[in-house]
Amino acid sequence: MIVMKFGGSSVANAERIKHVANIIKSFEEKRPVVVLSAMGDTTDHLLEAADAALEGHITIDAVEKLHMDTAAELGVPSGDIVKLLGELRTLLTGISMLREVTPRSKDYLVSFGERLSVRLMAAYLNSLNIRSVFRDAWDVGFVSDSNYTSADLLPATWENIRKELGPYRDGKRGDGLPIPVVTGFIAKDERGFITTLGRGGSDLTATMLGAALRADEVQTWKDVDGILTTDPRVVKEARTVPVATYDEVAELAYFGAQVLHPRSMQPCLQTGTPVRVKNSYNIDAPGSIIVTRHEVKPPSVRAITSKKNVTLIDIVSTRMLGQHGFLAKVFESFAAHSISVDVVATSEVSVSLTVDSEKAHFAGLRHDLEKYASIDIRKDKAIVTIICDVRRSSSILAATFAALEKEDINVQMISQGASKVNISMICDSSEAQRVVQVLHDRYFGDAGIATGEGQ
Repeated sequence: MIVMKFGGSSVANAERIKHVANIIKSFEEKRPVVVLSAMGDTTDHLLEAADAALEGHITIDAVEKLHMDTAAELGVPSGDIVKLLGELRTLLTGISMLREVTPRSKDYLVSFGERLSVRLMAAYLNSLNIRSVFRDAWDVGFVSDSNYTSADLLPATWENIRKELGPYRDGKRGDGLPIPVVTGFIAKDERGFITTLGRGGSDLTATMLGAALRADEVQTWKDVDGILTTDPRVVKEARTVPVATYDEVAELAYFGAQVLHPRSMQPCLQTGTPVRVKNSYNIDAPGSIIVTRHEVKPPSVRAITSKKNVTLIDIVSTRMLGQHGFLAKVFESFAAHSISVDVVATSEVSVSLTVDSEKAHFAGLRHDLEKYASIDIRKDKAIVTIICDVRRSSSILAATFAALEKEDINVQMISQGASKVNISMICDSSEAQRVVQVLHDRYFGDAGIATGEGQ
């Protein structure tokens, strides 16, 4: 069996739903479990409806029009849609009366997007004589903690899924068992309240299903041809990476690439279940497959990504050399101010590191650090990361700096990741795009191909 996950843009309207239904039909013999996100901008429309309710206005016009018009265009019954829309109005009335949206009610609110989309898709598949049944995630065993807006799945989810969907997985061709069409992104806590799974939540739903059921593979259908060597908006010659490991994809995601969030890959990493990234707009493209390890030796450089809006902080001890506990004090200060560090380079009495500018408040941090160190904070920086085989770091760094020197580009810091699959460099944000272009041409353009560095 396989798990097939489709994002919001893939099911944005009736035309896209018809297209996705045809994709599902082509995989019908592989016993798919289908996971869906909310249609298009539905989540945004739901949040806008909550804002209006806080002002005393109950309106679901945008959500209602999209889903009712889609049902009409698909030619499917709208009873399940009408029922959910009624439930949504009741919730918004409560928000209007209380003039409050709690994290718990917000999760309840945004869950309507996924719940509406699976009902439309299942109805349309059934109209094509493809037996299907919509299932809210809690109906197939998803149970989470009560950390509303960013809940974590509980261990019981594994066995719950096997219990609920094991008979479908183990069924035989022609047994008439319907294809489950499951809501992504949502679950229920142990008290029965709806929760959402936070960033990468729909992908997490799919990978959890695939891992628990020991699927042949999990397919995540997006609007790109797989994992790319870099952002195609920066370098139009970006190409597909055929095979990548979980570690490589995690680093890509962390440093800015639009791929699966590292959190969503954890279930499949535990079981070794392959994840394939496909393009729902270009179904003939082979896509990219994510595996535990490479079976065939890959190119030394797999991809290049960048992350802007970064702040570089240089911290130098003002006390004697070899001061015991200097680094411990530094990171205690960052923890005390809830500031996460991206990239680090250290010596005995100094440390340079980067943080996300949008998530950091520097006044309190500076006050703490200046008790024992001099501080230099530089904003408007970017991290450019090379996903590579760090065992070949000498040749990669030599080629990288030769390419950058030719373009008169100087980097301000360099760090080799502990995961052994990335080398990161810091430059000015204004130079980031140029750095990515230069390095992509070096490793994936004619120069890279000529030296065996390209794909």
